[in-house]
Amino acid sequence: MVRVRVPASTANIGPAFDCLALALDLWNEAEFELGGEGLQIAVSGEGAERLPRHERNLVYRAVRRVYEEVSEPPPLNIRIRCHNNIPLGSGLGSSAAASLAGLLGANALLGNPLKPELVLRLGAELEGHADNLAAALYGGLVLVKHTEWRTTAQPLACAAWQAVYVLPEVRLSTRAARAALPKKVSLADAVFNIGQTLAVREALGSGDLAALAEAMQDRLHQPYRLPLLPGAAEALQAARQAGAAAGLSGAGPGLIAFVAPGREQAVLAAMRAAFEGHKLAVRQLVLRSSAQGAEVV
Repeated sequence: MVRVRVPASTANIGPAFDCLALALDLWNEAEFELGGEGLQIAVSGEGAERLPRHERNLVYRAVRRVYEEVSEPPPLNIRIRCHNNIPLGSGLGSSAAASLAGLLGANALLGNPLKPELVLRLGAELEGHADNLAAALYGGLVLVKHTEWRTTAQPLACAAWQAVYVLPEVRLSTRAARAALPKKVSLADAVFNIGQTLAVREALGSGDLAALAEAMQDRLHQPYRLPLLPGAAEALQAARQAGAAAGLSGAGPGLIAFVAPGREQAVLAAMRAAFEGHKLAVRQLVLRSSAQGAEVV
């Protein structure tokens, strides 16, 4: 039997659209065991009532992709047990965690023929992008670079961070969030975001919360996505006024705010009040960054 633990992640981190992601100390677990009769999938925790138990299950699709890569037939008899702590469709990388769990589980069952770089490439194929997956794979803060030929990831130095997360009761698919983005942006906005992204990277590395709060401004994606989420703009402003560095987590609908130790509940209350003003209930989490990436036992 193989057991895999995969962390949540937050991507974009303000202006670093599709380039930076950070692993978080919130974990999904999956167990893989050869044997039994046919494909057997059990799911508990987040998404247990929604996720498929058949061949369209994303964890199993990732397993099958690894076997295809090494030119082996996928196992006819396999048990997969998943326990999810990462909310689905939340901006915390739940899809990337599922893909990575399947990739690493299958790789371990086969004797680990795939290097991490190839696992990343296969995951990018499944996901369509690699930022969340790279952070979950390597842990910590990761820079993802895309070219016409390949996707690569580079771990970066990062301080330990405390954060709070708020998820409003609003559905926003990644596809809808992508569709809201403009096809072209101005040179001024592109230059602005390049500078802000460099500042975010430096602030995350040094642990400077005030610098991070200033650097989280963005002109490429958040101005187009926030109108899809009633109360989100007000919640971000409330978090900033409470001393946090806040932005959309990935494509949303969840918001993440990096905070000073001891300020978690004050920032959560400010963000929650903004959504409640729009008659929206929220879920909330207190999180830490994770220097540890996915683990295989």
